[in-house]
Amino acid sequence: MQGGQASGTADLDQLVRSAREQIAAAPDEATLEQLRIDLLGKKGVMTATLRGLGSLPADQRAARGARANDVKNEIESMLTARTGALADARLETIGEREWMDVTFVPALARRGHLHPLSLILRDVKAIFSRIGYEVALGPEVEDDFHNFEALNIPAEHPARDTMDSFYLEGSPLLLRTHTSPVQIRYMQAHQPPIRIIAPGAVYRRDATDPYHGSQFHQVEGLCIDEDIRFSDLKGTIEYFCRSLFGADRRIRITGDHFPFTEPSAGAAVSCGICGGAGCRSCKGGWLEILGSGMVHPQVLRNGGIDPARFSGFAFGAGLERLAMLKYKIADLRAFLDDDVRFLRQF
Repeated sequence: MQGGQASGTADLDQLVRSAREQIAAAPDEATLEQLRIDLLGKKGVMTATLRGLGSLPADQRAARGARANDVKNEIESMLTARTGALADARLETIGEREWMDVTFVPALARRGHLHPLSLILRDVKAIFSRIGYEVALGPEVEDDFHNFEALNIPAEHPARDTMDSFYLEGSPLLLRTHTSPVQIRYMQAHQPPIRIIAPGAVYRRDATDPYHGSQFHQVEGLCIDEDIRFSDLKGTIEYFCRSLFGADRRIRITGDHFPFTEPSAGAAVSCGICGGAGCRSCKGGWLEILGSGMVHPQVLRNGGIDPARFSGFAFGAGLERLAMLKYKIADLRAFLDDDVRFLRQF
């Protein structure tokens, strides 16, 4: 028995000597890490030795186990010491191997932020969410029925002249000219009560000038329920304008005409750039922000809703126009420019 114990101790002593030599000769941290795995890892020499203790006679286990733990601790200490020595050696020679300009001042990282159109849309969503409106989305490529016919705009209607469209080549489909098709699609899929806003990009072959473009963004709203009146529309417009622009901006609601609403109304707010005196961005001190009206009974029928029981109102505004008013921007084309000086203002 004593001979077997002495033989086991000699094996551990040899392991320590071999480990000391290999660790001392390790040239870098990668080699040192591999040695740690070989010696102390799950499949390492020390792990195998400790697992083998169970096969020894009972009177040898305690002494052999204690010596094995001592060896394991000694190897761990050697690895730690060699890791520190390699780090110290690297620091001592870093000046020879690596060059650093301590006077260099790096440029500050610039953080991005939301585009002004994203900011205005976030404000609009928040305003209408407070009075129970949900966001509804729809396709940007539409068919003639949802974009025109269902909205009381048949093929020969003069209103189509104001929505000169982009049609897909060889197809009856077109890029939507407004987000009103979202209202039709939502009515077809839901029954009142309905309270939604429909934001998104729209496309028209308009001339490009300070307040027009071939691609812009709209947000339209729809409210349908029993006993909805024009006074509800007027109150909603006033609430929206006061919430977005503040109490100091004047609001003007006048009669208008749209094929899909009857009666119809337009809304304008006083120009924040000239204070209502008149400038190149407004018309006599006023800027139109939205069109609106009571939903035409035929449009309700086209959406699968009974006009004898339900009524409602709809409205639509250009996001670019809202942003121009809120942020006092004189030219719509600035939203599409890549001038970071403009974007940094927001």
